[in-house]
Amino acid sequence: MSTVGEKILQDALNLPTEERAEVAARLIESLEEARDPDIDAAWAAEVERRCKAIDAGEAVTSDWEDVRRRIEAELRKA
Repeated sequence: MSTVGEKILQDALNLPTEERAEVAARLIESLEEARDPDIDAAWAAEVERRCKAIDAGEAVTSDWEDVRRRIEAELRKA
């Protein structure tokens, strides 16, 4: 990564959580070449379905720290 890129990254890492998330989302969006409206609609429907399942108590959720520990343990085995 260039010096400019490193500086931008450090500045971004110092932002509050919500702003870091927004920067990350916009950077990821910038990598997408052509957006397919059908895919966007399908993702929106999937997000809605998952939110309803969570609200209805039908979804199994996990704490991020637990998931992260499991992933890190799996990576250490590999």
